[in-house]
Amino acid sequence: MTNSGDSQTKRNITEIIVHYTATPEGEEFSNEQIKASHLARGFSDIGYHYVIGLDGEVRAGRSESIAGAHCTGHNTCSIGVCYVGGCPARSVENWKNIGIDTRTDEQKAALIKLLKELKKKYPGATIHGHNEFANKPCPGFNAKEEYHNI
Repeated sequence: MTNSGDSQTKRNITEIIVHYTATPEGEEFSNEQIKASHLARGFSDIGYHYVIGLDGEVRAGRSESIAGAHCTGHNTCSIGVCYVGGCPARSVENWKNIGIDTRTDEQKAALIKLLKELKKKYPGATIHGHNEFANKPCPGFNAKEEYHNI
């Protein structure tokens, strides 16, 4: 796990918030695509600190030393972790408005590994799903319950 500026993080991290990209199951979505989407919504950069691709690759987003742009009211005290997916295939009617757990086995393993590393770095931080703070199904599962032992 490397993210530019990690060793200089001066923010008080109290939460690790798990998200999905809200993209169709099985379709990869690059950091560049996420960044373009976030720029179009008025953000200054990619909003997440880490993105986990379909193959489990953990990709660095914005530096941990910079507040994220992923969860209103929680950005200054959190690390945003996002997995690619979260919606059913495009063939499903209204797929864009259906949030589900589409994590691959590789993404599940990578999430656990990354969350353990982040908890070691920020031992007082608690793990949450975006849905705990917003009226959204993101990340498509109960992250707080699933990761309560980390």
